[in-house]
Amino acid sequence: MTVDSKFVVEGLDAMQPNPVCELNFKTPFELLVAVVLSAQCTDKRVNQVTTELFKTYNTPQDFVDMTLEELEERIHSCGFYHNKAKAIKSASKDIIEKFGGKVPDNFDDLTTLAGVGRKTANVVMAEAFGGDAFAVDTHVLRVSNRLGLVKTDNPNVCEDKLKLIFPKNTWSKLHYQMVLFGRYTCKAIKPNCANCVFSQVCANSGFRATRKNKV
Repeated sequence: MTVDSKFVVEGLDAMQPNPVCELNFKTPFELLVAVVLSAQCTDKRVNQVTTELFKTYNTPQDFVDMTLEELEERIHSCGFYHNKAKAIKSASKDIIEKFGGKVPDNFDDLTTLAGVGRKTANVVMAEAFGGDAFAVDTHVLRVSNRLGLVKTDNPNVCEDKLKLIFPKNTWSKLHYQMVLFGRYTCKAIKPNCANCVFSQVCANSGFRATRKNKV
């Protein structure tokens, strides 16, 4: 079933009229660190960690100077802390040596940093620099499949398809709307279909709230 893009936009505007990033940050660098930490971790947990972390360490030089072991200890509760700590330190070093100590404000340079994939780069571009970007995380991927916008488990394929469907100036807002919609309504295991304007669309497309359909 093909879902009208205007219908999707209107529905998301009704349920998430004022979407905002739920990660706490004050600078593009803090956002970059927070997004790296958010992989396979809740924003709530990341905020708990960064609230303390950023009190002392909030610049690329701070993270270069601290030991790997100390960083691992401070971000331990975010999970995958070995890889995340290495990525953050490596990215911090490159930001200093290659970009004059400032987080690059273009997609291609961002993706050269350790730990920064398309999703992270898109979030930083949209939120820190006000660019038009469509970051695809697990929530966006799940919602896009359930609404019949895409039929793929590949985030990059999903991103490309969504960019073709929706006008460029709507990408950043739609990203956060889909994230929040997926986080609080269209959940992976127990979606709140009773309070969803898209429930009929999902029913018509054959969606059933089972683990088998989890995206």
